[in-house]
Parts: sequence; C-alpha cells; structure tokens
Amino acid sequence: MFSKRDLKKLIIPLIIEQALALTIGMADTIMVSSCGEAAVSGISLVDSINQLLIAVFSALATGGSVVAAQYLGRRENHMASQSARQLVYATALLSVGVMVLCLCFSEPLIGTVFGQITQEVYDAALTYFLLSVISYPFLALYNAGAALFRAMGNSKISMINSLIMNVINIALNAVFIFLCGWGVFGAALATLIARIIGAVIILKMLTNRDLPAHVDRYVRGFTLNMDMIRSILRVGVPNSCENGMFQVGKLLVASIVSTFGTVSIAANAVCNSISGLMLIPGSAMGFAMITVIGQCMGAGRVEEAKAYTRQLMRWTYLFVWCVDAVIMLLGYPLLSLYGLSNETTELAHTLVILYGSAAMVIWPLAFTLPNALRASGDVTFTMVVAIATMWLFRLGGGYVLAVPVGMGVVGLYAGMFIDWLFRLILFVWRYQSGRWSRKKLLES
Repeated sequence: MFSKRDLKKLIIPLIIEQALALTIGMADTIMVSSCGEAAVSGISLVDSINQLLIAVFSALATGGSVVAAQYLGRRENHMASQSARQLVYATALLSVGVMVLCLCFSEPLIGTVFGQITQEVYDAALTYFLLSVISYPFLALYNAGAALFRAMGNSKISMINSLIMNVINIALNAVFIFLCGWGVFGAALATLIARIIGAVIILKMLTNRDLPAHVDRYVRGFTLNMDMIRSILRVGVPNSCENGMFQVGKLLVASIVSTFGTVSIAANAVCNSISGLMLIPGSAMGFAMITVIGQCMGAGRVEEAKAYTRQLMRWTYLFVWCVDAVIMLLGYPLLSLYGLSNETTELAHTLVILYGSAAMVIWPLAFTLPNALRASGDVTFTMVVAIATMWLFRLGGGYVLAVPVGMGVVGLYAGMFIDWLFRLILFVWRYQSGRWSRKKLLES
C-alpha cells in the first residue's frame, strides 16, 4: 500500500514537525533562563501538569486518526470525513471543559502538587499555568487537525503549520521577554498566541472538500454521531488512560524532584528539554505507524502491516542512534545555552548521558512499536502494560532508589529505565504472538 517514496514523504515531514514542536518548549526555557533558575523551575513544574492534560487531548486525536486511517484503508472516504467531524466536536467539548476546571482550581492545584517550592518558583508556575490553560482548546484542536492530516498520509501540512507556530512563538518570545521584559508571562503569552493561530489555520485547511477526510465548513446544527464517537473512544479512552497515567507518573516524579531543591529541579527541566530532541525520530515513526498500520489493517492486509512494522522499526533504531549519539557528544555546548550554574550543569549532563544511552537501546521497542498495536485496535493491552509498569517501576522503584537508597534524581531516572525495559519485553511478546492482528475496530 505504501512505496518507499510514500513512506519518505510521510516520515521526513513528521521528523521535521517533531523537531519544530520541541523548539516551542526549548525556546521558552532558554529565553526565560535569562530571568533566573526560579523561572526555569516554574515553567518545568507547570509543563509536567500541562503534559498530563495535553496527553489526554493527544490520545483522543490518536483515536480519531486510527478510525480515519482504517476507513481510508477501506476506501470509505465519506465515513472518514464523518469521523473527522466528530473528532473535532469531541475535542472542542473536552478541551473547553478541562480549561474551565483548571482555571477555577489553578491556585489549589499548583499549591497541592508543588507545595514545597519557594514563593518565587510558585509565582512563576502560577503565571505560566494560567495562560497555558487558556491555550488548551486551541492546542487540542490543532492536534486533532494534525492527526487527521497524518492519517491521510499528508504530514507535510502539519509540518508547515508547526513551522508557522514556531516562527510566531519565537518572534513573540523575543519581543515579550527581551523588549517588554515580561519574563514568564511573556513566554506563556507568546505560546498562547502561536497556538491560537495554528489551530485556526489547520481547521481552515480541513474544510477543503477535496481531502479524503475533511470537515464541512457549514454544518447545520451541532450533531454528535454517538456510534462514530464510540469508535473513536474505543481507541481514545484506553489511550487517554495510558497517557494520562503516564503523565501522572511524570507529575509525581516532578513532585519528588521538587523536594531535592532548585538544582535538581532545573537540571531535570533541562534534561527533559534536551531528551525531547533525542526522541524526535522515535516519536515521528510512532505517528507514521498509526497511518501506515492503520490503513493496512483497515484494508485487511495483515501481512503488509507486519512487514511495514519491521521496516519502520529498523528505521527508528537507525535514526535514534544517529541523533542521540550527536546530542550526547554535544552535551556541554547544548547545556551552555541555558545559563545554568556549574553544579546544575554537571547534574544535567549526567542525566542527559544516562537518558541518551537508555533511549538508544530500549526506547523504540518500548514506545514506537506499541503504536502498531494501537493502530490495529489493540489498545487495552498497551494501556494495562503501560500503567502497571509505570506504577511498579517508574514510581515505586524510582522512589526507593531516589529517597531510601539516596540516589536522588538519578535514582528516579533509573526507575524510569527499568519501566522502559519491562514495557519492551511485554510489547515484543505481544507483537510476536500475533494477537494484535486479530483485533477488529470497525464494523464490517
């Protein structure tokens, strides 16, 4: 179903898009670092909450893209368009509801989750969180639109939109932070404006009726097709639970890190930023898995799905090794961009080396491969495995190593790597068993 040229046209824009998407967070962190480590720490802590909620929106978008991809594989474009419209409706309702709740309980939430932080870090975190919350609906709708274009095999559109968002964000960062002197508020406002513009553009593009999966510009009445939404939620809900619990784990880890002091908080924040670069190839290939395997399974071509999975995994390891090796070699020059103290720089460098080494060996099979299972509809297994290993090893094991054993933030990272290893073992076993290929997501 996909030639090598088709795969390259899908994958290359995805890699570029993932790289561009990360520059928003990195630009915020690097530019705000001029305001001090308290600002960096505040943004880092809020990002752990943001990622939890954004993961829910992304999981819903994944559910919609899997359904759309399978319909496209069947050549049922009218049904793919219906699924696209229902995804936009469901995403808008969910994200606005989350935004309202977070705005109402912003101060208690920040205070409860990060109660031991200094007042300066708290003020920075609250400011960044309030503007981040307002951007949720726009980011969620953008993610839904981007997921639909990827399901159609047109990742170039989402790449271009990501480029536009990043250029706007970086330009406004420079104006708001350096010219206006607005610090954390300026960084958050720039991100909000960029996300609004990105959502408007991609939703406008989705109204093109020449697309195999489009959203009608004018729809009389707001009608929810519950059958279609159930199909989306059949993938989206387990994926949301998985991603949500995963982000809860990260949030709890961030809460533990906050007890180790500003040096550990800042080092962890910077490592999280740089580690995102290390995962660009794996994340991009994961999105490609959804499109390719989803369309193959929708068309009933199981053997092709298996062949593409093997091919995409080989490419993932190749790309991850190349990127991570370069980043680890450039560790100190990259860290110098953040203006950290010597103590924070040394700890951050240690974390980067540990993370990159584990990512090169374990991460692709633990995180990219499961997308092949999800694209077929085998989402319950991936959810159970991810949640169980996260609680047992990432949190349980990480806490034991970090606090009682006394390894600090390094112990938390060790627990995370153990989590990855067990995910790898179970997902490879599931793939080899072939049970995922017998799942049915759509009615015949």
